[in-house]
Amino acid sequence: MIKLLGAIIIIVATTWTGFEAAKHLSERPRQLRLLRSALQSLEAEIMYGHTPLHEASRRLAEQLTNPLATFFDSFAKKLTDTETTVKEAWETSLKEVWKATALKQGEFEIMKQFGETLGRHDRFSQQKHIMLTLSHLEREEADAIDRQSKYEKMVKSLGFLSGLLLIILLF
Repeated sequence: MIKLLGAIIIIVATTWTGFEAAKHLSERPRQLRLLRSALQSLEAEIMYGHTPLHEASRRLAEQLTNPLATFFDSFAKKLTDTETTVKEAWETSLKEVWKATALKQGEFEIMKQFGETLGRHDRFSQQKHIMLTLSHLEREEADAIDRQSKYEKMVKSLGFLSGLLLIILLF
C-alpha cells in the first residue's frame, strides 16, 4: 500500500514538473504577442496622442497583465520619481522584471537596444525604431511558436515517462 502511494506521488510530481515546463514554452509566445501589442500602443500614444513617455507607460501598465504591466509601471515610476535617463530607467526596469517573464536573452537584447533609442529622437524616427523592434519581436515570436509546437507535447510526456522510469527503477 505504501509503495503504491509512493508511486502515485512520484507520477504526480514528475507529471506536474513536465506540465510546468510546457507552460513555460506556451507562455513565451503569449508574452511576445503582449509585448508587441504594448509597443504598438506605445507607438500610437507617441505618434498620435503626443503623450509624454511616463504617462504612456503608466497607461500601458493599466492595460496589460503581469509581468509586462509591472515592467511599464516600474519604468513610468523611474521616469517620474528619480533623476535618471530614459535609457537607464528602461534598462533597470527590464532587469527587475525579466526573471519573472518567460522570455529569452534574445528578446532581452532587442528590448535593451530599443530602450537605448527611446526618447532620443523625433516622433517619426521613434516610430521607425518601434517598427524595427516589432519586426525583431515578430521573428522571435515565430521562433517561440515553432519551439512550442515541437517541444510542448514532448516535455509533458517526458515528465510522465520519467516518473514511470523512476518507479520501475525503485521497485
